Amino acid sequence: MSVTRALLADGAWTDAGVKLGNSLGAIAGFLGILLLVFFVAGRASGRLSRPLAIGVFLGPAVLLLIIGLVAPLVRTVYLSFYNDDSSRFVGGKNYGWAFTSDTIQHVLFNTLLWLLVAPLAATGLGLALALLVERMRRQAIYKSLIFMPMAISLVGASIIFKFIYEARDISQPQIGLLSQLAITLGWQHPPNWMLSQPLNTFLLMVVMVWVQTGFAMVVLSAAIKAIPDEVTEAARLDGAGGFRLFWFVTVPMIRTTLVVVLTTVMITTLKAFDIVRTMTGGNFGTQVLANEMYSQSFVQFNTGRGSALAVILFLAVLPLVAYNVVQLRKERAVR
Repeated sequence: MSVTRALLADGAWTDAGVKLGNSLGAIAGFLGILLLVFFVAGRASGRLSRPLAIGVFLGPAVLLLIIGLVAPLVRTVYLSFYNDDSSRFVGGKNYGWAFTSDTIQHVLFNTLLWLLVAPLAATGLGLALALLVERMRRQAIYKSLIFMPMAISLVGASIIFKFIYEARDISQPQIGLLSQLAITLGWQHPPNWMLSQPLNTFLLMVVMVWVQTGFAMVVLSAAIKAIPDEVTEAARLDGAGGFRLFWFVTVPMIRTTLVVVLTTVMITTLKAFDIVRTMTGGNFGTQVLANEMYSQSFVQFNTGRGSALAVILFLAVLPLVAYNVVQLRKERAVR
């Protein structure tokens, strides 16, 4: 038995050594090719020097962009016009199913609800916290604590809140913070939070808001600090103060940043997959478009419908990305 274990251990070490050697060889080969290309680019002169330099620096990035983004996008669009196993062309049947099926219509409604509630809540809360923290001492400590959830993955945050929302019978010890809090406040029979519709959808949004609020607060706090003191002092001399100063001076001055933060959180929310997948699996009326796309493609193995949902999700994200780019360019032009 000990001899067998020794042989297995030796085999594992040998296999690990071979894999490590292959990895190091691939890295060395890549570095060698890169050094050779840079050497040739450095030796080039005359008319070829500028085009060659552009090709050396942009070529790998463009190649990776084509392989990692453009080619999968074209293939997904192509597969969306085929049936479940991509053996027969069905035209726009998958898109017709996506917009006429009652199930998918509910999924689209949930996705729209996420898109309206979560970004507005995260951005609004982030702005409120940015204004409050500006008046406190040792701002860095409070900002770090509020920003900390951004360091947690959405899966990790979902697991944390899954314990918070855990519901047990009233006769058993409660491990869910929300249920225990409800009982402490006098609610004798709190519901099973993840089974209660549509409350469960809003409780899932709380996870996204918790994670994204720190991002919104940090960015908006920087924008508020960038407001010239002369503008604020002039507004105060004109009698503006409190809410009027905030609404008529602060908000217009940070409007571009506010829109960028809002659209960024909207893009993240529209692609929300981890939270729903981890906490409910899309059951109990909580399904969203990104998770339905995954379920159709990798659970039900219907490549055509999954690809169609992926294209719809891409088209929904595209206007937000374009608008975000336009706003960033406007902000740079002003600066």
